[in-house]
Amino acid sequence: MKTILKTLAAWLLLGASPAMAAGPTYGMHGMALFGGQQGLYASHLPMFHAPHDFQVILQVRLADKAQDAALRARLDGNTALWSVAPEKFDLARLAKGSTNPLASFRADMVEGHFEQGGKTQFANATVIVEKVLFFKRLDPRAAARKTARYLQVGSGARRYLVKEVDSRPDFDHIVAIAASPHTGRGDVSVEKHALNETPSAELARVLPGISVVGSVYYETADLK
Repeated sequence: MKTILKTLAAWLLLGASPAMAAGPTYGMHGMALFGGQQGLYASHLPMFHAPHDFQVILQVRLADKAQDAALRARLDGNTALWSVAPEKFDLARLAKGSTNPLASFRADMVEGHFEQGGKTQFANATVIVEKVLFFKRLDPRAAARKTARYLQVGSGARRYLVKEVDSRPDFDHIVAIAASPHTGRGDVSVEKHALNETPSAELARVLPGISVVGSVYYETADLK
């Protein structure tokens, strides 16, 4: 009984409740990691089932300044996949208006995919959530669209296009682009070619002034 009371007291001090810890969005939420000197970003790897049925894009930094600088240097200018293997947390805490917003979490920074042979380069790092750029629950009943909407992330010379998941089945796609000073900062829509990766030429056509550096992440199996 004393142990239970101590646990309840600890949760109250944190401004949370045991129910929140074990809610429908509580789990280990892996992410694709991308960016560099101009910004560091993490995109939740969504699926069409709980607790992962949300598309979430974060702007983040590592609390340790030396680690943060080293990580940005490793990522800068590259399209090789890195991923985030975090501790378990309630994804709903990243939603706008959350009564207990998630300010930070512990995670391994992994070169490659953390579930597919990736190698941990920065273990148990503290990740600071600077901004939630996108948060949307997936709708498995949504009808397939003829166009794909790409969210533009970043505003400097190196930016990223992240495809919005809009129907089932769908694909997750993150593209690195090099932008000119005259490149617009809005989101763009292109023709959707079933579950095939969007051609670089089409992205360049709808967003004048860019060149496509390459795909950081492309996945269809998780969104069947």
